[in-house]
Amino acid sequence: MTKSFEKSVAAGKRLHDLIPGGAHTYAKGEDQYPFEMAPVISHGEGAHVWDIDGNEYIEYGSGLRAVSLGHRHPKVLEAVRRELDRGSNFVRPSIVELEAAERFLSSVPTAEMVKFAKNGSDATTAAVKLARAVTGRPLVALCSDHAFFSIDDWFISRTAMSAGIPEQISDLTVAFPYGDLAATEELLIHHEGQIACLILEAATQHDPPAGYLEGLRDLAHRHGALLIFDEMITGFRFSEAGAQGLYGVAPDLSTFGKALGNGFAVSALAGKREFMERGGLRDNQERVFLLSTTHGAETHALAAAIAVLDVYTEEGIAARLHERGERLASGVREVAAAAGVQDHVLVRGRASNLVFATLDEQLQPSQPYRTLFLRELLLGGVIGPSFVVSSALTDADIARTVEVVGQACAVYRRALDAGDPTPWMGGRPVKPVFRRFV
Repeated sequence: MTKSFEKSVAAGKRLHDLIPGGAHTYAKGEDQYPFEMAPVISHGEGAHVWDIDGNEYIEYGSGLRAVSLGHRHPKVLEAVRRELDRGSNFVRPSIVELEAAERFLSSVPTAEMVKFAKNGSDATTAAVKLARAVTGRPLVALCSDHAFFSIDDWFISRTAMSAGIPEQISDLTVAFPYGDLAATEELLIHHEGQIACLILEAATQHDPPAGYLEGLRDLAHRHGALLIFDEMITGFRFSEAGAQGLYGVAPDLSTFGKALGNGFAVSALAGKREFMERGGLRDNQERVFLLSTTHGAETHALAAAIAVLDVYTEEGIAARLHERGERLASGVREVAAAAGVQDHVLVRGRASNLVFATLDEQLQPSQPYRTLFLRELLLGGVIGPSFVVSSALTDADIARTVEVVGQACAVYRRALDAGDPTPWMGGRPVKPVFRRFV
């Protein structure tokens, strides 16, 4: 397996000259890929992408989980083109804003009002601000077991990349563990009357413990706080109604993005009318500057969202994502076992949202072994920081992916036997996104 990355490497250097980090999202940085094997993408079609060197890949984690229908989905593009011909932004709301709101709320019936924006961080930060306004409290409690909520200070201050954020701001955020109601109640009691909200993903790699989400909602309300679900990933990937629809627990507020636009920029803050109206013109309490964005109502992005929601309903996309993921996970586990690395190459998570773990000889997470694994996948024509599927994946795509993973596992076994993955890494190891220094 040989590939040239010459043009991608050259473009990568130019990207770093002009864009801090060489990408507009840290998770897309070249430090997340093996040395001089960070493809710069030319175009995509369905579940495949091509880089500027002409290499073709089966793609996973498309657009950081945003492109769940595959690239260039015809119904989405048709809706977008139709709106582009009618104008993209106006001085007053367009009728598409009403249609998108109606369509969204019909898919997520646990919410009563919705406001659209362009990215997930704006939506989660607006939810936090609204919760603070409603409760009159300063503290935000976030789930410590979930990786990312926002680029804004209330969250990033709690990570290793907190430079530039005063301690006074980081002190306004506290954390609770997932699945542990007793520990969360202890936190609420310790900060009695100070916590405005609990924010979390309803589920990540596993379903929540029985009664946990209901218990968390009741606990938050008993202590006067709001419950916020971050549905950026779970929304339209776990079910058409998000995790709240799947698990039957309605939060006070919830936030959506990623799959909502199939790659077009649209996110949403949704919630109960009594809270959302604080940002409107029908409430007599002190006003909340909730979400007010010039581009939040771009007609083509909202048309994309409507089309996505329609396709999900008409074609049973959530079920298909689960079916594709189950087939992939089964195949990967089979070839990992055949190579004798089933304890080292692991597939985790809900079938529609799979990730993989790479463990060393001591069964500890390993960036060097992750580098080896990613390198072998790229050489075999598979790209992705995860095994998150799109509905565009065919049986042939999955079969080829499993074949490539099997070849990677054979190399992985040789490295384990040697006790050193270095000869198969091709250079420096990949690195975690959140780290204090380069």
